[in-house]
Amino acid sequence: MKGILSTQFTRRLILLVLAYVIVQLLISVNIINDYLQATLTTICINIILAVSLNLITGFTGQFSLGHAGFMSIGAYTCALLILKDPTMPNFLLGTLLGSLLAALVGFLVGLPTLRLRGDYLAIATLGMAEIIRIMFINMDKITNGPRGLSGIPRFVNWTWLFIFTVGTVLLIRNFLRSSHGRACIAIREDEIAAEAMGINTTWYKVLAFVIGAFCAGIAGALYASYFYFIKPDLFGFLKSVDILVMVVLGGLGSISGSILAAILLAVISTLLQSFSEIRMILYALILIVIMIFRPQGLLGSKEISLSVFNRLGRLFAFEKEEK
Repeated sequence: MKGILSTQFTRRLILLVLAYVIVQLLISVNIINDYLQATLTTICINIILAVSLNLITGFTGQFSLGHAGFMSIGAYTCALLILKDPTMPNFLLGTLLGSLLAALVGFLVGLPTLRLRGDYLAIATLGMAEIIRIMFINMDKITNGPRGLSGIPRFVNWTWLFIFTVGTVLLIRNFLRSSHGRACIAIREDEIAAEAMGINTTWYKVLAFVIGAFCAGIAGALYASYFYFIKPDLFGFLKSVDILVMVVLGGLGSISGSILAAILLAVISTLLQSFSEIRMILYALILIVIMIFRPQGLLGSKEISLSVFNRLGRLFAFEKEEK
């Protein structure tokens, strides 16, 4: 058993290293130019946001519309720190501090609101995100109000995107495989039965909420340090809906689905930029078509694993032998 786990770990590590090296080489020879790097950054940020919201909504069953609020906390905290002192250690400190502040707000907000369920919880988290946005608008001396912050130094590159994206996915994946993650899934399946089995449902819902908020803070910090400019309206209701769309499209309860949907929607949005007048109409139509023919999402609650590629490899080898 240990040998099998060791082999799987080695294969995954090799695939991750190969993915990093290949993209880095493509960037160094300018095949992936600045425009494509912006798309790549958007994909990585979307993956972090979608996977972290899936932990709250897909795996724990809590309908949250406040993820953009947590993202804004990470973005503003990191931006303010690196504007004051534009150094790499300050960027890392800003990312960590922004994520911790987002997690703290998630805890303070989640403790009272996560006793609610369904639509009531969605309205409460939406209200929380709007409160955060309005606060950033009114803190004019610190955040420059509705005009936002510009000229933010760029410290984000492919290396940091790769580290934070892979780190977030591994964090949430390992959490879900732990006893805490199984408790969250039990709450999603039947909260009353979970309580009857002795699971502290409020604690585990708050825990999932805090981890999701922490990861959203990381995404916000990466966004601020790559795209130079942030303002409160970037983190409004539509941003929360955009993240929720990725989760539902990929499949509630599927990390692989969230990753796939984050990539797909980023690519579709980039391709439709040439049609600026009707871009959102085409974007919405594509989503409607996908949800009509695949209402459970692209992967449902299933995950893509290396065993799929192993089976394909064995099938290909078998066909080759027959020939």
